[in-house]
Amino acid sequence: MKFTLSWLKDHLDTTATVDEIAEALTDLGLEVEGIENPAAALKNFVLGKVVAAEKHPDADKLQICRVELPGGEDQIICGAPNARQGITVVVARPGTYVPGPDFTIGVGKIRGVESHGMMCSERELGLGDAHEGIIELPSGEVGQSFADWLAENDPAKVDPVIEIAITPNRGDALGIRGIARDLSARGIGKLKPLEVNAVPGGYDCPIDVEIAPDTRDGCPIFAGRLIRGVKNGPSPEWMQDRLRAIGLRPISFLVDVTNYVTYDLNRPLHVFDADKVAGNLRVHRAMGGESFPALDDKTYTLDHGMIVISDDNGVESLAGIMGGADTGVTEETTNVFVESALWNPVQIALTGRTLRIHSDARQRFERGIDTDFVTTGLQIAVRMIVDHAGGEASKMAIAGATPDTGRAYRFDPKAVTKIVGMDIPVKEQRQTLDRLGFRLDDGMAHVPAWRSDIQGEADLVEEVVRVASLSKLKGVPLPRPEGVAKPVLTPMQARLTKARRTTAALGYDECVTYSFIDAEAAALFGGGSDATRLENPISSEMSHMRPDLLPGLLRAAARNQARGQGDLALFEAGHVFWGGEPGEQRLAVAGLLTGKTGPKDVHNASRPVDLFDAKADAEAVLASMGAPAKVQILRGGEGWWHPGRHGWICLGPKKVLGVFGELHPKMLATLDVKGPAVAFVLFPEEVPLPRQNGNARPAFTPPSLQPVERDFAFVVDAQVEALTLVNAAQGADKALISDVRVFDQFQGGSLGEGRKSIAITVRLQPIEATLTEKEIEAAGAKIVDKVAKATGGELRG
Repeated sequence: MKFTLSWLKDHLDTTATVDEIAEALTDLGLEVEGIENPAAALKNFVLGKVVAAEKHPDADKLQICRVELPGGEDQIICGAPNARQGITVVVARPGTYVPGPDFTIGVGKIRGVESHGMMCSERELGLGDAHEGIIELPSGEVGQSFADWLAENDPAKVDPVIEIAITPNRGDALGIRGIARDLSARGIGKLKPLEVNAVPGGYDCPIDVEIAPDTRDGCPIFAGRLIRGVKNGPSPEWMQDRLRAIGLRPISFLVDVTNYVTYDLNRPLHVFDADKVAGNLRVHRAMGGESFPALDDKTYTLDHGMIVISDDNGVESLAGIMGGADTGVTEETTNVFVESALWNPVQIALTGRTLRIHSDARQRFERGIDTDFVTTGLQIAVRMIVDHAGGEASKMAIAGATPDTGRAYRFDPKAVTKIVGMDIPVKEQRQTLDRLGFRLDDGMAHVPAWRSDIQGEADLVEEVVRVASLSKLKGVPLPRPEGVAKPVLTPMQARLTKARRTTAALGYDECVTYSFIDAEAAALFGGGSDATRLENPISSEMSHMRPDLLPGLLRAAARNQARGQGDLALFEAGHVFWGGEPGEQRLAVAGLLTGKTGPKDVHNASRPVDLFDAKADAEAVLASMGAPAKVQILRGGEGWWHPGRHGWICLGPKKVLGVFGELHPKMLATLDVKGPAVAFVLFPEEVPLPRQNGNARPAFTPPSLQPVERDFAFVVDAQVEALTLVNAAQGADKALISDVRVFDQFQGGSLGEGRKSIAITVRLQPIEATLTEKEIEAAGAKIVDKVAKATGGELRG
C-alpha cells in the first residue's frame, strides 16, 4: 500500500515529519517497507543565475556561462539550446550526485575550457522526461535549495511516497483514511472530519438493479446512480500526480476517480458506460461456462456459482473483482452508471484465486471493507464526477439493504494489565478506542463497521496496547512455580531437539529450506507425482512437496560451492512427504558432508570425506535419540545412493532407523554438486520409545572383575561386510562378550585374489568369577565357530 505525504494530510492534520510518521506506522503494526523522498535526492542542488553567456571558441553548440552562485560566480560549460543570460537555473556543483545520468559532478575540461558544475534538465534530476533544455525557473533566489523551491512552488514533485505492508486482518488500512485514523490514535496529528456533500437526484434512475434470491448471501446490498451528460477527459493534474506517485497510470477521469476513491477511502467502485448497458443490471450467480471479456483485455470462462453483474446481453462485470470490456468507459462516454456494492469476502477470494485475477478491488473486498460505507462512498464519487466532468445525477437505485454487522464486547481496563502486563491509564485506553472509531457505552465497546478483524475482548486489548506501543512493555520474570514443572515437550519433540543439538555439536551447520522443490529434483528422489504437486505453487521451482531432505541440502551445497566454499557439513530436520493427505509424511533428520574433513596441515590429516564419516555421525545422532547400540546394516537403498557404498541402519528387515552412504555421482552431477559427497538420513519416529518413563537412570555398577581381551584375524571373501563378522562374534556368547571392534583389514598379497583379512578385538567381561585359561579358550572356540558359519571365513594362520 502506497500513499504520499500530502495525500495523508488530506485526512490528518499533522506537522510530523516523514521519519516520525514512518516510525509510528511501523510501531503500530503497519510496517513501512520503503520511503521515496525526492527532496532528499535534490537537497544538494541550488539555484543560480546566468549573468553572462558566450559561444565556446572550439564548439558551435556549447556556451561558456558565468553563473552567480553562493560564494561568487563560477564558469559552467553548457550545451542546452536555451542557455542564455538572465535565466534562473538549477545547478549541480562539483561533488553533487546527479540521479538521472547516475554520476557525481566534478571539475572538468570541455574542449580546453574548465567547467565547475552543471546546469540541469528535468531528466537529469529524475523529475520528468524533458531534456531538450535546462530548467528555467520563473522565480527563486540565488543559493536557494531547489528542493525548498519545489516545496513552495510545485510540491507534487517532492511529495514523499511511503509504502507499508498490510497484514490480512487490517483491511481498513488499505485506505489512506484508515492509516490516518491509526496515526491520529497514536497522537501523530488529528483526524479531519470526512465531508459528504451528496448531489441531489434530479430524476429516477432509468437503470434498475436487482439481486437474485440465491445471491443475497454473497451481495447484501447493491446501489448505483446514473449521471447524464458527463465530459470525460484527463484527470486534474493533482489527481494524476498522486496516482503516478503510488504506481498507477492515469487513464481518464472516469476511470481515475474510481481508483482514487479506492485508495483514498478503501471504497472500490465501478463505472459502467450507461449507453452500452442493455436494460437493467442484475446480480446473480454464474451458470458456468460463460465467457467474460474483462478490462485487462483477457477473456475468462466462469465457473458455476461465481457472482456476476449482467444486463440483457449477458455478463458485464465480475462482482468485486473486475469490470467488463463491453461496458467500459472511453473518451466518448457521456452517460455513466456508478456502482457501489458489498460482496462476501470468501466468495471474492475463491473467485479471484480460481481465475487468477489480482485487482485492487479484490484485495480489499476479500479482506473486508466498511459495511456501512456503500452508499456514502457512492455519494462521494458522484460528487467528484459532477464537480469535474459535469452532468446531471439521478436518484439512487438500490437493491438489498446494509447488513447489520454491529457487535459489542465488554471493555475491561484491567484486562490490559492482566493479559499483556502493561499499566495504561483508563482515560488513555478510552481515548485510544474512541479515536479508532469504537463507541464506548455502559461498559461495552461497540466495534466500528470497518474493523471486521475485531472479534472479542482480547482484540480490544490488542488495539489499546498497539497504539500505546509494545516497545514500552518491560520484561518481568514469571513467578517461580512450586515443585518441578511437568515437561511441555512431547517425547518426539524432545527427541528432535536432542538430534539437532547433537548434529550441531558434531560440526554441522543447520539449514532451513523450503518444503517445496521443483519437479525435476523431486523426481530424482522418488517424488514428483501428482499426489505431492501443489495446486497453487509460489513459483515453478517450488511445485512439489519434498520427498526427501537431501534435495534442499544439495542445492544449498551447490550454492556454497559456487561461491568457493567446498568443505561443507550441513544438516536439516523437518518433514518429508509421499502424499498430500494427513499422515502421508514423516519426520527426518539429514546430514550432508562434502569436500574434505579439514584444512591442509603438516600431519597430512586432511582427506576426502567418506561413507564412514557419515556412518559415525549417524550413529552418534541415533544414540542421542535413544536408539539401541546394536543394529543391522543392510543394502538395497534407493537409486540416489552409490550402489556399493551405502547401508540401511535397521533393527530388523522391516524396522529402518535410517540410511547412510555416498551419494551417486550422477545425482551430484545433475544437481551441480562437486563430490565426494556423503550423507545420512534418519527417521526419529522409528526409534523405539523407552519402556520406562522418566528421566531417572539406574545406578551404574562398575564390573568388579578384570576384563580379558583376545585378538582374532579371519580370512574371508572380499564381499563379506565387517559388520557381519562383528555381529557373528558378538553372538557367540552374549552374556560374556561385552564388546567387539575391528582394528585392522588387509587385502591382497599372499591371501590371493578376492580374499581379505579382518582382525577384531573381543572383550570378555566376567561377572561372577575370574575366567580360567580353559574358559577363555572355550570362548575363543565359540567365536571362531560362529564366525565360520556366518561368513565362511577361517582363522588366519
